[in-house]
Amino acid sequence: MKESYAIVLAAGSGRRMGGNVPKQYRILCGKPVLYYSLKAFEESSVAGIVLVVAEDMQSYVQEEIIEKYHIKKIKAVIVGGKERQDSVKAGVMCLPKDSCVLVHDGARPFVSAELIERMIENAQKKKACIPAVAVKDTIKLVHNGEIAATPNRAELYAAQTPQAFWTELLQEAFYKLEICEPTLQVTDDAMLVEEVLGQRVAIVDGEYRNIKLTTEEDFVIAQAFLQQNAN
Repeated sequence: MKESYAIVLAAGSGRRMGGNVPKQYRILCGKPVLYYSLKAFEESSVAGIVLVVAEDMQSYVQEEIIEKYHIKKIKAVIVGGKERQDSVKAGVMCLPKDSCVLVHDGARPFVSAELIERMIENAQKKKACIPAVAVKDTIKLVHNGEIAATPNRAELYAAQTPQAFWTELLQEAFYKLEICEPTLQVTDDAMLVEEVLGQRVAIVDGEYRNIKLTTEEDFVIAQAFLQQNAN
């Protein structure tokens, strides 16, 4: 059985939300958002965690999160790149080839122990898999402010993280991306593996609670989740 590692991405600037503090470092019920996902992986069966941060946040993360909350599984704290895919590449190149890697957004604080272990189990067998949930709303494809198509909702799923892969597979995808398609911009790791390697990616049941904090409304929901857990 391959050892599993987590890459937790926390290098983003949070441009969509705005404000002076990136969303992964905002305080949520007394603790930084990033703390919650690190704690989940700390308590999981992963062998280690690679944390990817912006250069100017390294000291803060080390002192105010890792040391303060006794996160012992940190294998490395590294500086991320300009885009998400650059940060994932920096993290995955730190890991041994004969392993599995779970890539997780630091702005998803409600990743559960059950989901982490489910992804580890599936990655061992399937090489590439992501958690996803069926969409609840009808989705419209829009061009120039008008509806161009209405996809079949039964075939639509919302992708989540942690996305899990054989490490060598993801490393190979990044090598080929740099050589063959250096201008390709991918929005998640599954897209990288699909587009560059032509690898099929399996779907694993995600969790509706595993939300990504992107808007102020998301923070209201997150506070409600934590207060519910405290009661």
